Amino acid sequence: MSNASMPLPSSDRADVTVRLREALLAADFTADGLLELLGAPAYTALARSETVPALRATRDDGPLASLVRLFLLQRAVPHARVADVLPVDALLESGWLVRAEGAEGAEGTVGAGEDGADRADRADGAEGADGADSADGADGADGLRATVDVRPYGGPDGEDWFIVSDLGCAVGGAGGIGSRDEGVVLGVGGASTTLAGITVRTPAASALDVGTGSGIQALHASRHTTRVTATDLNPRALHCTRLTLALSGAPEADLREGSLYEPVGDATYDLIVSNPPFVISPGARLTYRDGGMGGDDLCRSIVQEAGERLNEGGYAQFLANWQHVEGEEWTERVRSWVPRGCDAWIVQREVQDVTQYAELWLRDAGDHRTDPAEYAARYDAWLDEFEARKTRGVGFGWITLRKSGAAEPSVTVEEWTHPVEQPLGETVQAFFGRQDYLRAHDDAALLAEHFKLAEGVVQEQIGLPGAEDPEHVVLRQHRGMRRATQVDTVGAGFAGVCDGTLSAGRILDAIAQLMGEDAVLLRDRTPAQIRLLVEQGFLEPVGQ
Repeated sequence: MSNASMPLPSSDRADVTVRLREALLAADFTADGLLELLGAPAYTALARSETVPALRATRDDGPLASLVRLFLLQRAVPHARVADVLPVDALLESGWLVRAEGAEGAEGTVGAGEDGADRADRADGAEGADGADSADGADGADGLRATVDVRPYGGPDGEDWFIVSDLGCAVGGAGGIGSRDEGVVLGVGGASTTLAGITVRTPAASALDVGTGSGIQALHASRHTTRVTATDLNPRALHCTRLTLALSGAPEADLREGSLYEPVGDATYDLIVSNPPFVISPGARLTYRDGGMGGDDLCRSIVQEAGERLNEGGYAQFLANWQHVEGEEWTERVRSWVPRGCDAWIVQREVQDVTQYAELWLRDAGDHRTDPAEYAARYDAWLDEFEARKTRGVGFGWITLRKSGAAEPSVTVEEWTHPVEQPLGETVQAFFGRQDYLRAHDDAALLAEHFKLAEGVVQEQIGLPGAEDPEHVVLRQHRGMRRATQVDTVGAGFAGVCDGTLSAGRILDAIAQLMGEDAVLLRDRTPAQIRLLVEQGFLEPVGQ
């Protein structure tokens, strides 16, 4: 029986879900509890789907160790041990658990990632080398197995949440999903947490999660929106989302089956989020990752069609892939996706050449473990697809839209591959606030304003040792996007004295006097630099 055909727990037994949640919490089956039990090395290895350290750390017979083996390591656990912790009869009846002899594939599967990053081979059966599983009942008639992966997940305010996905589909394993069944539902991974971290979290009336998967974005949205709608082409994913919400103690969502925006018609929302099946591939073999449209058309469609479904002031936030096509600037390609009436901030976080990209997703599907001739044929098909589209590379990044209705929308497309400080939701919101500010202030108004240096900004001077003057002066942020920008002497001096006391114009007049420059000329040429420092968050208008 494949993962996707394994029966999911019944969704009409709310009382059982409540009892299961209470039992998991009582046993400290939480993100913090796992870290304490496993220790940091085993805990982080488990996030990569490396199970051996966690197996070694759960050799005892304690309640938490049994739950880790049952739900995370997907080993059979003796009935008596499970009954000490969970309401076994109710869970067997509702399908959360099955008897060991009726559960197939619990040990022969490996994890798959949403974004393909940080994969590491899972060592199935390695516990036999150290005897860690010698008494876990894996071969006994009284053993019990879980039918789904239940993974503790810490909410942003310390909430104890649980993500429900298919067995063997926790994100991180290098072996691929170990199945050609396209109906699998993945757990939470790096892509999911990235999107959750960049999402603006202001209170809102309505949110839409497009392609919900196991429901992580809908779960986050339930904290700050009154009404959450989630769509997915895969009915199994909608069922997992229902279980995720229920087991996490979150309100129910309006779950609708169908492709992209089709299930919601003309409805509009204050927030739209999506970690879509953005992989650019030859065909649509795997529903969880392949969009089924040519090239990057799915990402283009989901971005372009968001504009008409956003309420005024609303945000739409996506992860996406886009093609780098011969003879075309990638920045202009993604800029053309922005719908009318929307400001946009598009950040390219990574670029891979076509061979790296093909290898990443072939491994994600486990194709590297198939017959070498089959692997080579699939690889060749990917390269044929890219050659036909004149694609030389693939970019990955974030796209945020805001429905501003501005006559001249602000569209920023940039590349920033350096580490950032998550969560970034407040940083994203502040970025668009600065666009409004700059749009409303011409150069004369800007010079009349008072500014202060943003928190966490430092100045670095770069030059030869012993030189009287630095070759470069760099302003660097230690918060948010952690940007760095080079400034000239005037810019550095201006930023250094911005404490909100003097207007920008008066500061420039003082600098001109100190440097022996014409104050009028300095006022004429400096606003562009001030505008850039404000846009990137180095300077903040006082009172904003």
